[in-house]
Amino acid sequence: MSTDSKPIRILAVDDHALLREGIAALVADQDDMKIVAEATNGREAIEQFRRHNPDITLMDLQMPEMNGIDAMIAVRTEFPEARFIVLTTYWGDVQVSRALKAGARAFLLKSLLRKDLLDTIRIVHAGQKHIPSDVAARIADHIADDPLTAREIDVLQLIAAGNTNKRIADQLFVTEETVKGHVKNILSKLGANDRTHAVTIGLQRGIIEL
Repeated sequence: MSTDSKPIRILAVDDHALLREGIAALVADQDDMKIVAEATNGREAIEQFRRHNPDITLMDLQMPEMNGIDAMIAVRTEFPEARFIVLTTYWGDVQVSRALKAGARAFLLKSLLRKDLLDTIRIVHAGQKHIPSDVAARIADHIADDPLTAREIDVLQLIAAGNTNKRIADQLFVTEETVKGHVKNILSKLGANDRTHAVTIGLQRGIIEL
């Protein structure tokens, strides 16, 4: 790094302190980047972004209070040029697609941070995107699928929470027959054998969260 260049300013967002500490340790050894702020959830991320206006934000997706996707949408409403690198524990095609629409420029598995984090930060800061080939392939595998509607996602989330059709109907203020229709559509669209299988697929693809 030349003496005239400024380090890449980074906001690290994750609800696990150990992971943030690991990121900070990796960055601390680099002359061309520095951590300027940290956050433990999406709401804090928005506040810290407004305060520090970082060059790069490392964003976890699953966090309490506000998830990473909603936080990215909120930040980019105010700061359209914000650059995000998503940190995740697995590739769910629906989750990744939502993150891309929200403004993610790169994706990193948390298990590979030590290997890939620093190079990815530099790539995104240079204005490029980094979408791993296996991520792109997983999205392509489902590109022709009929997606679940918002109400079907609500029903699947409630199934995952252990609710019966009757309890789901009560919570959504619809009839039990309507819920049964939604369940039938969910099984068909996901290619699931039963409710449990549908929940498993939904979690794997990032359609729902526990």
